[in-house]
Amino acid sequence: MSPTSLNLDGKVILVTGGTGSFGRRFCDAVLSRWKPRKLIVYSRDELKQHDMQIELREKFDAETVGRTRFFIGDVRDRQRLTLALRGVDIVIHAAALKQVPAAEYNPSECIHTNVLGAENVVWACLSNGVKSVVALSTDKACNPINLYGATKLASDKTFVAANNLSGDIGTRFSVVRYGNVMGSRGSVAPFFKRLIDQGATKLPITDARMTRFWITLDQGVDFVLSSLEIMRGGEVFVPKIPSMTVVDLAKVMAPDLPHEIVGVRPGEKLHEVMVSADDARQTVELADRYVIEPSFVEYTRKAFGPADGAKRVPEDFSYASDSNSDWLTPDALRAMLAG
Repeated sequence: MSPTSLNLDGKVILVTGGTGSFGRRFCDAVLSRWKPRKLIVYSRDELKQHDMQIELREKFDAETVGRTRFFIGDVRDRQRLTLALRGVDIVIHAAALKQVPAAEYNPSECIHTNVLGAENVVWACLSNGVKSVVALSTDKACNPINLYGATKLASDKTFVAANNLSGDIGTRFSVVRYGNVMGSRGSVAPFFKRLIDQGATKLPITDARMTRFWITLDQGVDFVLSSLEIMRGGEVFVPKIPSMTVVDLAKVMAPDLPHEIVGVRPGEKLHEVMVSADDARQTVELADRYVIEPSFVEYTRKAFGPADGAKRVPEDFSYASDSNSDWLTPDALRAMLAG
């Protein structure tokens, strides 16, 4: 999933939500591999920005750190976004409210950030003639049953349809959708680790049948970069990644601890889907990913086809964590956790 010919030297790149788990790792990857003219971190927490600046100075030389900019702002603020995006070539939209229970309890806050914020990003990108935009989504946006998933589905639709608005501006928008990120703040793995470190005598399991897709932060960053490399506008890129039951995850992390079934949380699924049977009509398969093509195309765009190594998936195809053909072994999970 790593990019092969992408060159970000001399580019101006802005990452919304840049102080989050993904944003930090993304910035490390970009600064390590290329020499962008500017790498702009756009987020609303000044303390996290301060801490990130210290981390970057510890990792990189002064010249590399000098390419970074830190911009305080919220994706809810269209005017601030429009100012921040002046002269920007590439936008990676990672800002979102992601906690499922919090979204259920505070729906309007989730809508303002995830849906209206997405619209603001589109507006600001078009206003500034940004060349390429990749928005991060989630497996929960496919056949959503919780508000977080529903807002991300609305965000995905907003970015896909934005290609029809770009006209002679030429901005291209695509979406990346993937599963649980091993080691990110919202993942169950750090939660289990914290309980284990605190001397827990048992681990809470929502449901013994529950399965999830898993990807590491580095894999997620590489997938976004490789999608940026091949994007044509309007696609939803879905990586081929392994599944594992939550019970097996707990067994690997703490083989000797018993489990306590605590029940499924509000808005939570037993299994996640990243390509639904309804999406299959627009989906093609590449070697390392699925590509959900846009339903409506009112701009010049070449679809992924045989020349790209793409083939149509069967009409009844779906890509779900419980029916996935790729399953994490205990050793592979340990390697992911160590990374």
